[in-house]
Amino acid sequence: MPDFLLPDLGEGLTEAAILNWHVGIGDTVKVDQIVVEVETAKAAVEVPVPFAGVVSALHGEPGQLLPVGAPLLSVGGFAEPGVTTSSGSGNVLIGYGTAPTTRRKRVRRVEAPAAPVKAKAPGVISPFVRKLASDNGIDLAKVTATGPDGIIRRADVEALLKKPQAAGGRRIPLTGIRKAVADKLTTSRREIPEATVWVDVDATELVAARAALNAKTDRPVSLLGLIARFAVAGLRKFPELNSRVEGDEIVVLDEIHLGFAAQTDRGLVVPVVRDAGELSTRGLSAAIGARARTARDGKLAPADLTGGTFTVNNYGVFGVDGSAAIINHPEAAILGIGRIIDRPWVVDGALAVRKVCELTLAFDHRVCDGGTAGGFLRFVADCVEAPVTALGDL
Repeated sequence: MPDFLLPDLGEGLTEAAILNWHVGIGDTVKVDQIVVEVETAKAAVEVPVPFAGVVSALHGEPGQLLPVGAPLLSVGGFAEPGVTTSSGSGNVLIGYGTAPTTRRKRVRRVEAPAAPVKAKAPGVISPFVRKLASDNGIDLAKVTATGPDGIIRRADVEALLKKPQAAGGRRIPLTGIRKAVADKLTTSRREIPEATVWVDVDATELVAARAALNAKTDRPVSLLGLIARFAVAGLRKFPELNSRVEGDEIVVLDEIHLGFAAQTDRGLVVPVVRDAGELSTRGLSAAIGARARTARDGKLAPADLTGGTFTVNNYGVFGVDGSAAIINHPEAAILGIGRIIDRPWVVDGALAVRKVCELTLAFDHRVCDGGTAGGFLRFVADCVEAPVTALGDL
């Protein structure tokens, strides 16, 4: 009876929490069938099984944290343990999957730490539950267990966290994606000496240009897509902002991998559009839209959230005008976009109502001075105010 072990999910991740099972004991599975969804510090990942057979055991429950290499499930119906019977596997995770071959191929078994022994009074199987209680100062003896045989489950600990505390508040554990984001933001504030510049821009022509571009087309362009295209052009003119600091060196990067902030039910994530500098305006807008939809569905792979070189943050969708955004470490800058709103504006010496937006640039003062940062922001602002001219020159 072979065990399917939690595979290496990449990006240096060493553990994952079970979100939900897609199969149960007694179910028949085939090679590459999705059997479980797990959550790492970067994303939710659907995991395919490299075996075919009948599920004989599930090694964990939703909420349980497992190290890479620990058993996920056991599959019966093989002549020999660890032998796959499929001729090929497409959903290959690191260390798993099969290659087309005419011979039977053994799957290398990875030794994992022994499963924790069920504790007595109280009973706790999951190391994730034990750590969750420890991190929040909860005495497990005071937790009401709802699991079988008196086992304390994740939901039991979280239910206690949600109850009003003596100080009149409640505790919300930092786990998964939220913890990864918190760690990155803390690192950014600690390591990067950032400065911020901002400017109000007349976005009336930008709104009109978008309407013209989207007339009679099945490939619409978003306002974020337009501004992102201008930002990419700005990075070509001011490459110092497409860089990072490594030790005593500033590394100016050739490729532009554009990240954008996206709010999801799981928290804030920053999907990355790779080689954004090679895309057209429509292509870039479409890529941002597709990544945003995947993020909201919780289907981004860890690789989709790493490798960015510059980030845009459209916080205007929250109805705010400006924000001193935190740089997405280890990048050198982040462009913030406020809401577009009707305001009084002077045009050719006369007062008029125009659609005005605030643009903000937070930058690492180690990689450039205010002249470069201001030059970049002014370039983007000029593109927003005269988009047709800008697009013609791109």
